[in-house]
Amino acid sequence: MSITTEFFRRPLMTGAVAASSRRLAYAMTEGIGLEQARTVVELGPGTGVFTDAVLARLASDARLVAVELNPVLAARLSATRRDTRLTVVQGSAAELAVVASGPVDAVVSGLPWTVMPQNQRGYILDAVTEVLAPGGRFTTFAYLHAAWTPPARHFTAELACRFDRLERSKTVWANLPPAFVHRATQRP
Repeated sequence: MSITTEFFRRPLMTGAVAASSRRLAYAMTEGIGLEQARTVVELGPGTGVFTDAVLARLASDARLVAVELNPVLAARLSATRRDTRLTVVQGSAAELAVVASGPVDAVVSGLPWTVMPQNQRGYILDAVTEVLAPGGRFTTFAYLHAAWTPPARHFTAELACRFDRLERSKTVWANLPPAFVHRATQRP
């Protein structure tokens, strides 16, 4: 079972044709304070590339809640990760407030933002800003080749409206396709 197989089975649910690289996972988790975080949520963990990078940075008493819509990927992630800090929830990112059960220090997202309907995207982003603690961090990625498209530009504008600070990483060329990371900070 691979992300490619799940993409062909459910392209709008899965969103990615290939698993993200470890270099992109490093860029996604770098500089967002995971080492000091108590609670982190991951949206759309897929095969767990970002999950592993988050767990590598988390303290031993922190927790990671991974929310995966695809039931096959959620079951696989749960079965292959034996870390007591990790809880895998099969469900929608729109239910983030219920799943998080309290303030969250960081949200790491692998969701396919530009292929989802605008109202759904807005609802999930509202849920992210609702659960983030003051000064909390949100990180997600976008593919370089699509950055100029109207959905991608609209998504970037939505991030800029919701967060106090928005940064864009350098391009991660060692990913298929090449990508960059959006890092956003919640208003204090």
